[in-house]
Formats: sequence, structure tokens, C-alpha cells
Amino acid sequence: MHLLMIVVALTLAAIIRFCTPSSSLNWTTRWQRSLFYFVFPPLLLLMTSLAVMVMGYHGQMWGWQSSWYGYLLSVGFVIFASISFIKLAYQGWQSLQVINRYPQTIVEGKLARILDISFPYSAQIGFWNPELVVSKGLLNTLDQDHLNAVIAHEQAHANYRDTFWFFILGWLGRITFWLPNTDILWQDLLLIREIRADQQASQQVDALLIAESLVIVAQEINHIAVGNTLGIIEAAFHDKILSNRLNERIDALLTESESPIFNPLNLSYILLTFIPLVLIPFHC
Repeated sequence: MHLLMIVVALTLAAIIRFCTPSSSLNWTTRWQRSLFYFVFPPLLLLMTSLAVMVMGYHGQMWGWQSSWYGYLLSVGFVIFASISFIKLAYQGWQSLQVINRYPQTIVEGKLARILDISFPYSAQIGFWNPELVVSKGLLNTLDQDHLNAVIAHEQAHANYRDTFWFFILGWLGRITFWLPNTDILWQDLLLIREIRADQQASQQVDALLIAESLVIVAQEINHIAVGNTLGIIEAAFHDKILSNRLNERIDALLTESESPIFNPLNLSYILLTFIPLVLIPFHC
């Protein structure tokens, strides 16, 4: 019976992951569907594995005999998921320790860590309460108005707690890397995350300034990449997917009729992943 539960969960997870949201949808609908296709499969597999672990390898359910095979598979997956979570959390903690070594200063009214590198860079780094990090390269590249637009964008990430939620999403993606379309959906979520931050920032600064900042930084990155003999930066920033993402972000910024991406998420479907736990009382 345990093997049957696992096979059903794996089949359903794979079928759902074969789906990808259409690019013709509005951003809110696309965000919700990408989240569902990305989050539901790993949660279903986790709940199924936990249910099988609680049931154990003895007894029966509806006349079906339990076995070691399904039990060991479930234990193995839960251990793999736990180790992956601990590893990612430790890597995040290490990143924070490195960032904390850099000096702090006020940038456009926000406290920020300053990286002494020529590469134009800005990010929120952390978990629930991230820190703003900017590079000297970014400060030297942008004027005050464009820098203010970038800071507003980063503040939007902090308001949405994007660092925390995408840490969780990244973990779910790691433990189901073998399912179809995992990377495609992950890239889509990253894109919509940036567009959502752009939209909130555009309520404080001119959307055109944000779009111009994107282009200026992209041009500066391209200039650095061309002069880099290692080719590592060039491989990353000249990737076709990243280029398309930049175009979509600019298009979204300049399309005033685009509806905002609402933050409240319809996560009622997560309750469906608890169905395997409901089956536990039927095991004896």
C-alpha cells in the first residue's frame, strides 16, 4: 500500500510539473499558477513520505500489506529533504557572516552594506529581515535619481520578505530538481518576483527611471563582461534567458495598463497536500 501511495504521489507530481503557465496571462494569474505548479509537487511528496513514515512498515490498510520498500523510500526522501534544508540554511548563514564584515552607510535614506567592487550590484541578503547590500560600482555608475529607483526596488523586496520566501521555494526546488520543468518554473518565479518589486517601486519613483536603471546597469555589466578574460561573467549575463527577462521587466514597467501583482497568495490548494496524512487512521 505504501508503494502505491508513493507511485500515485509521484505520478500526480510529475503531471502537475509538466504544466507551465502561458505567457499571455496577466502577471497575478501567472504568479499564482507558477507557484502552484512549483510548490504543490514537493509538498505532496513530503506529506506522503511523512504519512508512510508514521504508518510504519507493519500492518495493513484496506487489505493491502505494508512493506519495507515504500517505508525506506519515504525515510530516504525525508532525510534528503532535511539535509538539503540544513545545507541551504548554513550557506545562507555563511553569506550573512561575510556580508557583516563590510562597512555600513546611508544610501538614499537606507542603511546599506557597501561592497568594495567595481561590479554594479545591489541586493537584499538575509532571511526574514535582510540587509541591503550595494557595491561601489553601482554607486559610481548611477546618478542620484536612478540610484533612488534601484533602492526603491530593493526596498520592495524587503517589504515582500522575498529573501525568506524564496529561500523556502529554493529548497523545495532543490529536493525536486528531478521533476520536469523545475528550472523553467523557478526562472518564471524569479522574473515575476522582480516585476512585482518593480511595480511597487514605481509607486514611489517614476517607472521610466527604473527602466533606465535596468538598461544602464545591463550596459555596464556587458562592458565588464567583454573585458573579462575568464568568461565567467560573460556566460552568465549574456545568457538568452536573462536577456529576455530584462526585456520583459522593461515592457512590464512601461505598460501602465498592467494590473498589479497582488501579494496575498491563494494557498488553499496546500490543504490538498495533507490528504496523505488523513489516510493514517486507516492504517492498522
